[in-house]
Amino acid sequence: MIATLLVIVQVVVATAITPLLLGVMRQVRARMEGRVGPGVLQPYRDVRKLLAKEPLRADGSSGVLIAAPLVLLVSSLMVVALVPLVTTANIPAVPNDLFVVVSILLIGTVALALLGLDAGTAFGGMGSSRHMMIAALVEPTVLMSVYALSIPVGSSTLSKIVVARGADVTRVVTPAGLLAVVALVVVVLAETGRLPVDNPSTHLELTMIHESMILESGGRDLAWLEVGSWLRLTALLGLVVNLALPWGLADSAQPLAVLVAVVAFIVKLLVAGALVAAAEVFMAKVRLFKVPELLAGSFVLAFLAVTASYLAG
Repeated sequence: MIATLLVIVQVVVATAITPLLLGVMRQVRARMEGRVGPGVLQPYRDVRKLLAKEPLRADGSSGVLIAAPLVLLVSSLMVVALVPLVTTANIPAVPNDLFVVVSILLIGTVALALLGLDAGTAFGGMGSSRHMMIAALVEPTVLMSVYALSIPVGSSTLSKIVVARGADVTRVVTPAGLLAVVALVVVVLAETGRLPVDNPSTHLELTMIHESMILESGGRDLAWLEVGSWLRLTALLGLVVNLALPWGLADSAQPLAVLVAVVAFIVKLLVAGALVAAAEVFMAKVRLFKVPELLAGSFVLAFLAVTASYLAG
């Protein structure tokens, strides 16, 4: 019961802070580009507006257009519940094992790709094919990166990896740890549709990936898609910052420990999001044919991390 309560607190906090994360990232980019920006609370207003609208669905579309947004949202919430963001506790019935988390991420990825294909538009199919190409290159890198960090621990459970890294600071600054974290940063940017792989602020048909798959969605359907995608960013970015800075997580239900963990998570997440947004200002979107080279480079870094872990052991 205590573990379940802590996981519920983690999900509530992550869900509540996710629109603020997007607002901070957009505001940082706007300020650095010389614009006023819509404010950090604009994502909350966008979701509220979309939830108040009835969804319009294209003629000839199937139930995929209805089910895919909900599947993406539920899978994202499950990932948020499993990844150690606020607490290292996990629900015994669903362990936060690396392979479980990656499998649930893949469910949301496939649901989003099917959504883009369902309407039968050229742009939706183009975005889905690009999306699956990136996913095929991202998933192995995620597995290899976290596996490199799991070798010294002897377990692929994410909470155990974070606890072990927090208990021994020397594991944080090892070559294997640094290579794995850098590789994870690259794949998180690719998985969540950030620069230099995709530009979240454009609607140019020939360059967009994520946006082209959700063009036929509106109203509540679009709200679930947006929140589901944002939650994936929160979960993956939170995992990276907790692997890089594995301190401040709650391992008990004591109110003070939980409060400190919540504050630490919010600060780490918002700072990491602001840094990502600031870095995007100085980046250009790479050509589509260069994306496999970028992701292949991240896989090489992850492979080197695994090699370094075995040699250090």
